[in-house]
Amino acid sequence: MTGPEERFAALRDEIAANDRALVEGVNKRLQLVTELWRLKEELGTARLDPERERRLREELQRSNTGPLSPEGLDELIGALLELTKRELGGPATPAPDRPRSKRTRPA
Repeated sequence: MTGPEERFAALRDEIAANDRALVEGVNKRLQLVTELWRLKEELGTARLDPERERRLREELQRSNTGPLSPEGLDELIGALLELTKRELGGPATPAPDRPRSKRTRPA
């Protein structure tokens, strides 16, 4: 058996590897969305597809086995979609079922 210090170091290493895999996955997503948006432009279709985003949320909710809560997953998906749009220069949209924040203009 390993002692707590070794297990601690091993867990940190595994978490760091997982975090690197997350960054790699987001970068791959950005590459794929870039290609998709180029094809959509060629086809003359809109970049954003709210129905597809809704289906994506549903599919990911169904496949989530936890411990990430449904609310946490929804927040993660929303952040990922917004990050994708921001990184690739697409329009930002509010998350479904969430009102846009109301900003007041200075008088």
